[in-house]
Order: sequence, then C-alpha cells, then structure tokens
Amino acid sequence: MKVALGVGGGIAAYKAAEIVRLLEDRGIRVQVIMTEAAQEFVRPLTFAALSGEKVITGMFEEAGQTPNLDSAIEHIAAAQSIDALLVAPATADLIAKFAHGLATDFLTTLYLATTTPVVVAPAMNVNMWNHAATQANLEVLRRRGVRIVDPDRGYLACGMMGPGRLAANESIVAAVMEALGASQDLAGETVLVTAGPTREKIDPVRYLTNRSSGRMGYAVAEAALRRGARVLLVSGPSSLLPPGAAEVTRVESAEEMRQAVLKLLPQATIVIKTAAVSDYRPRAAVPQKIKRSGPMALELEPTSDILAEIGQNKRTGSGRPVLVIGFAAETENALENARQKLARKSLDAIVVNDVSREGIGFDSERNAVTMLTHDEVVEVSESSKWEVAQRVLDQVVKMRQRHPVKA
Repeated sequence: MKVALGVGGGIAAYKAAEIVRLLEDRGIRVQVIMTEAAQEFVRPLTFAALSGEKVITGMFEEAGQTPNLDSAIEHIAAAQSIDALLVAPATADLIAKFAHGLATDFLTTLYLATTTPVVVAPAMNVNMWNHAATQANLEVLRRRGVRIVDPDRGYLACGMMGPGRLAANESIVAAVMEALGASQDLAGETVLVTAGPTREKIDPVRYLTNRSSGRMGYAVAEAALRRGARVLLVSGPSSLLPPGAAEVTRVESAEEMRQAVLKLLPQATIVIKTAAVSDYRPRAAVPQKIKRSGPMALELEPTSDILAEIGQNKRTGSGRPVLVIGFAAETENALENARQKLARKSLDAIVVNDVSREGIGFDSERNAVTMLTHDEVVEVSESSKWEVAQRVLDQVVKMRQRHPVKA
C-alpha cells in the first residue's frame, strides 16, 4: 500500500519525518508532498532519504528544466496511485483551501483529485485553532468524510498554552491505518511467523522440498505489521520479497528453521507457523553429486516437529508465547486430522486447508481455510491469501482479548 503524506508549513513539519518511519514500519510506502512553506522548515532531501521516494515540491519543473506532459498531470497520477492521503501538519491555510476547493499548489490539487480516504492532522496557534472560520472549515471536511486527528493541548511554539499542538505521531498513524482498513489491534504484540518450504539436502545439487511458495506466511506477516505488531519472520527459500518492516531470518533446512524459531521464541507473544516444514530428510547427505546408475533407495529420517516443541514449551510454562497457532495442509479428513494436531501439539488454534482442491493452497494467490480453536470452528471461504490472513488475525485478536499477555 502507498500513502501520500502532505507536509504543511509549520514548526511541527519536522515531526512528519517520524511519521514516515512509523508508516514504513507497518509496510506502507510513503510519497511526501511538501508545500512551499514546509520547505522553509525541513528540506526535501530529508524526506527523500527517509522514504526512498521522490519528494514532490511543486506543480511544475524547476526553472531551466524542459517541460513535459508527465509533470503537468503528475497530481492525477499520484491521486490514482495512493491508497490514502495524510496531511500532517495541516495548517489553517491548508484546511481552508481544502474546505473551499481551492487548488493553488500540488497538495491542494491532489486533495481535489483523490478519491481515497483523507486524514488531516491540524497544528497551529491556539487562537487560530479556536477561530470560528477554522472550526467551520473543519466541520465542512468532517461532513465530507475527512478524518480529523484533533491536536493535543500543551505549550505551543508561540509560547501560548492550549489546543493546537500536533497530535502524537502514533495517534496520527493509527488514524491512517484505520482509514486503510487496518486497525492497530495488534499494537504491543511481537508476532513470530514462519513461512515457505524447507529444503533437505540429498547431495550438492539435489534436495527434498515441497510446493510451498511462502505467500500465506508473507501475507500474515504483512497483515500483522499493518495492525501494529512487531513481526519476526523466519522464512524458508522463497522468491517473494518480505514485508519491508519485518525482521527477517532466512533459513533452508528444517533444523535451521527450528534453531531460528527457538532463538527468537523468548521475544514473541504470538507464534503463527505457516511454514511447510519437511517431515523427513535424508539420513546422510552425500558429499558428491550422485551419478545416474539405475534404481536408488534413499533412506530418510524424521525431522524435528517444531510446532510440537513450541507447544510443549507452552504447556510446561517454560515458553513465553501465550498464543500458538499452527497451519496444516491436508488432502483428506482435514478437520479430523486438524483436531488431533490441535490437541496433540498443545496449540491454541490451528488453520487447516485442503490442498487437494484446485486453485487454492500451495503456490496459489488464493486460499480457503478452516480455523479451529478449543471453543469454535471458523470457516474462511475462498479469497485472496491477504484476506485469509486478515480473517485469521481477526480470530487471533479475539483470542488475545480472552487471554491477555501475562506480565
């Protein structure tokens, strides 16, 4: 997802730099648009370095540059490419222009051109905030559906005391996430997610693996980030790009995944194991490439059951995570097998899908699952893996409300 951050001209403009970081921590790309006045307080280079994106500072090219059509309609392109518009700090001047539909620069023009959710965080002198004109303009915006993050009370840069100070950055970001449809209901949680397949070495060029792409786990990781969690992602081999704000540990074999998970486990409050971990590995890998010579028998031994080990730690009280959620891919008797795993591995919940169905599960953009807890069964009908991840996390939040983190 991508958010446009409009920075108005006020002393609070420097706080927008931290807002960029907080949004990026939740996996959101940020395109900064600065008003001419804002550039008197913070230089565009600061936001370019933080966001890794071009900072838009005006409607047209700088003097001496060759005009082109792209720059002339850039506000339209920007409006079509973003999922939300945030303005922080929003000055009284910007609020008035928004309310009256004035398009005098890139930011005010973008506001008129966008159809995405708009969040406005005002910051100004207390008398300007209290002025009837400002309050009337804010009311106009509220009626249009603009989310207003009211300023905090406190000492202002002008030396006065009262409302007008830019709201806390966390409150502003929370409003943006809600506008994007992602509430911050996992804030304060550390979610450990495993994703992808593992590879078990046969010889220097061959290995045993499975069809897992990592899409489901990566979707869970990104969804948890956007809901405010810190995410520790342990990923087997995958061609996917992980969410930018996740703390990623890359592994290859089941044993490497086990070691990584156990190392990170003390930090986690929730564990969601979507990885398709190999159940067996060759008893001994051959140091040289095996040559073709007719039939060959491969002796296998079981790998460690990482999920059961986590459940055992939880059952004995030696592990920190309060919630442990497993994933199970089945081809027959899916619910019966899942219930057995739920009990046998001491899990809080298990998410099962029938991978024998065409078009869902392994190496697909879509999935359909059933989530079992000890109290209920929740069906998630076929949809994108992103949507499945959100529905799974909805249930995790409900479970957390029933079983808060212990100090």
